[in-house]
Amino acid sequence: MDIYKNIATTIAHGQSIDRAQALWLLTEGDLLQVGQLADAIRQKKHPENRVTFVVDRNVNYSNICESQCKFCAFYRSIDDHDAYLLDNETIFAKVQELVENDGTQLLMQGGLHPTLKIEWFENLFRQLKERFPQVQIHSLSPAEVIHIAKLSGLTMEECLRRLQASGLASVPGGGAEILVDEVRQMISPNKIGWKQWAWVMEEAHRLGMRTTATMMFGSKETAEDIIEHLFRIREIQQRSGGFTAFIPWSYQPDNTELGGESASGIEYLKVLAVSRIVLDNIENIQASWVTQGARMAQVALFFGGNDLGGTMLEENVVAAAGCSFRMSQDEIVELVLGAGFTPARRTTEYQVLKEYSS
Repeated sequence: MDIYKNIATTIAHGQSIDRAQALWLLTEGDLLQVGQLADAIRQKKHPENRVTFVVDRNVNYSNICESQCKFCAFYRSIDDHDAYLLDNETIFAKVQELVENDGTQLLMQGGLHPTLKIEWFENLFRQLKERFPQVQIHSLSPAEVIHIAKLSGLTMEECLRRLQASGLASVPGGGAEILVDEVRQMISPNKIGWKQWAWVMEEAHRLGMRTTATMMFGSKETAEDIIEHLFRIREIQQRSGGFTAFIPWSYQPDNTELGGESASGIEYLKVLAVSRIVLDNIENIQASWVTQGARMAQVALFFGGNDLGGTMLEENVVAAAGCSFRMSQDEIVELVLGAGFTPARRTTEYQVLKEYSS
């Protein structure tokens, strides 16, 4: 029996593939065959033929960051002329616009700011929760949580509990990049290691907060590193069960210190499909129209993707790296309908709010 048939049989029997099989799919497998395996898993997990999205806004409260990752074009030093920190009223105005567009998710991320302690976030989150109770605060990243805790003289667990008490409801999976420290040392030497990222996520899950997981690929990692990342995510999910979705996205090189080239569309589809196959214990795989554009995101729905993420009324980090795809809610609905699926607007935690028909 050849390797592909062996893998297909393993999946058909409802069993998880191992690292060697996953690496073969990524490096040797035929793109369309790998896509078929992923699509079959998507159909089994989501037989209703639905593709979901959330109406959200990404508010980058500051671009001041001590981490200075080599792949990032967004960060500034505190004394740069275009460094900023948004005041509360500006943030409230942005969230008001989100609410006026039926938005339900607020993604707030900034850099590792040198002076913002936990009280700043507690005050902001409390006011946001009071003014906009219909909006879920899906904000900060593990690196930000650990940084805030350190600045504030708190343990990570204390910091996360206090943030939750003030209104933080769920944690996005940003800052995962590749969960292999050798790669992290090359591209983001000042950022937390992979075990710290996992530590924050598992603690959030223990506190009852759901989170997402991400992967940025196409920078300095090897195929083996990508597979290791996926299996580390799968193992965290086996322990805690708190991930709602996985989002792979390709490195955007423009205006960055790291430079290089972005992954091709074929590479993106292969990684997405292998992610769907490996992560059989995570319900949702998100196609990244923000980095791939609408047409590639549409194709990705046949390679294991079942979710299109957010409408993102605002996005600054990827845009700083020269990637400026934009899509309205109506455009997302049309894209999904055009691919033969049923579009559905959801909450952060994947409760369907409304289905759309042609």
